[in-house]
Amino acid sequence: MQKKHSHLGYALRCQIYTLKKRDLSQRAIACELGIDQSTVSRELKRNSGKRGYRYKQADTKARNRRDGAYVTRTRKLSGFALKFVIAMLKEDWSPEQISGTLKKDHKINICHETIYKYIYSNKRSGGNLYKYLRRKGRKYQKRGSRKYAGRGYIKDRVDISERPKIVEKKKRFGDLEVDLIEGTKKGKAVLLTLVDRKTLFLFVEKCPNKTAPEIRKAMIRSLKPYKGRIHTITSDNGKEFAEHAQVARKLGIRYFFAKPYAAWQRGLNENTNGLVRGYYPKGTNFAKVDVREVRQVTKRINNRPRKKLNYTKPLELV
Repeated sequence: MQKKHSHLGYALRCQIYTLKKRDLSQRAIACELGIDQSTVSRELKRNSGKRGYRYKQADTKARNRRDGAYVTRTRKLSGFALKFVIAMLKEDWSPEQISGTLKKDHKINICHETIYKYIYSNKRSGGNLYKYLRRKGRKYQKRGSRKYAGRGYIKDRVDISERPKIVEKKKRFGDLEVDLIEGTKKGKAVLLTLVDRKTLFLFVEKCPNKTAPEIRKAMIRSLKPYKGRIHTITSDNGKEFAEHAQVARKLGIRYFFAKPYAAWQRGLNENTNGLVRGYYPKGTNFAKVDVREVRQVTKRINNRPRKKLNYTKPLELV
């Protein structure tokens, strides 16, 4: 089994140099050395010089980069930078968002991994900064496709294959993905989430249940102030979206359905729901959650800088 993201040493660099001289492909070199192809690709890209890849030069460049990165991290994660990191963690910003904003707004280069290391060092010494992380330090588990995707028949369903190509380009505000976040089995209340594909701007509405009429009313209530700026909505095939035609007529938009078991076609919505789950973990009874609190959480998420937006806040783009 190949190792991923290996840290190469002098000996391996010598072997890469020798195998490359034999005109072997990156894949063949990786197989020969028992490392991942991406490791070979990254090594050749980062440590080659004007005369190509030479093992001594490559090893020197790699060591200098590591030493320089260490000095930068230890020097800069103090003073203003450290205060900023701690303050923004308490605002629920991710280390990546903090790193990006420090670089963009303050010209301070601190890798997000350095911030993570500081957080876990703080945890080992009894601190609680890790509690501000989205997953509280728990290992990430890849989300699969929705358990109930594709259930039942929806009248007048329009497949995503008919959606205008401009939606894929993410060049305009008003192309939304919609989904539900469910709580406890006992609590019937749910959260309806809509997210804009271009700006990542999030809409959240609390619904007393997930019946089609309630979901229809929540979508219209949430988007009515933006009527004329909304173009399309894309959802999964849940029966709670059965009254899509009424939504489309009321808002003057087009409504589309992703293919069954294709959660990746609404990947943005799936990922954004993860942000909301940071405030309302599985098992939350949404019937007991105040609407004003939901609005505050939504505003908080929309006011966080996002990597996909070059660390601009969604709220600034709407």
